[in-house]
Amino acid sequence: MSSRYAAVKAYHNSEFLSSRAARPLRILAEYIEPEARFQEFHIKDTVVVFGSARILSREAALKRLEEAQANGGDVAKAQKGLEMSVYYEAARELSRRLTEWSKQLGDSERRFVICSGGGPGIMEAANRGASEAGGENIGLNISLPFEQNDNPYITRRLSLEFHYFFMRKFWFNYLAKAIVVMPGGFGTLDEFMETVTLIQTAKIKKRMPMVLFGTEFWSRILHFEPMVECGTISPGDLDLFFKTDSVDEAFDFLTRELMAGESRQRGRSPGKA
Repeated sequence: MSSRYAAVKAYHNSEFLSSRAARPLRILAEYIEPEARFQEFHIKDTVVVFGSARILSREAALKRLEEAQANGGDVAKAQKGLEMSVYYEAARELSRRLTEWSKQLGDSERRFVICSGGGPGIMEAANRGASEAGGENIGLNISLPFEQNDNPYITRRLSLEFHYFFMRKFWFNYLAKAIVVMPGGFGTLDEFMETVTLIQTAKIKKRMPMVLFGTEFWSRILHFEPMVECGTISPGDLDLFFKTDSVDEAFDFLTRELMAGESRQRGRSPGKA
């Protein structure tokens, strides 16, 4: 007699895998699957670029301004968008130069690969610059109800979609050897502050140069000096990041610090992890 019910293996049971009971499996999958992809591409480490999803390229910002002027739109907002597009172009140029530099290192593994949050804006600019340099690049996307669609410049097999913010943040920091923070919103601040906290508390022990790009923007947003004055952070904590408006300065700082980190790593004895 034939059975009226065909049992389904647990790992094929989509209802179970989407259930609350299977949440640990979904979390584990967001650890194991990215790791497998990075191993497939022989990626050893990354340079992570954070920044706003809303900042346009100069070309797109100019087009929006022209449309606003022609159709009676919000010209002031469009002009501000054009002004902010300088950060898109800076992220694009810096990522291109870092990718060209990393490809010349002659390592058997892919080193200092550009990694972004995978979406539009500054994230797109970073992936675009790396792509224009002919380099593999990573996009760690997150499922959101708005803004966050993967950009077309990410290496196809290195475009990952996360559900859990904390797993996405883990992969940002785990492979990172340097961080670039362009102007952004709450998400960018969250990513920057969490990374600074991990460094300050020595949860991240590796050398991690950080660039805050856009001195006027960040000076208006972040005021750490009163925290030093009140004794809630140490004066040396302000040295955890480097502020600049120059792609040249950012590139020189990052490559110098990355090479210094490599020299220090090679100089360690096998017993010093």
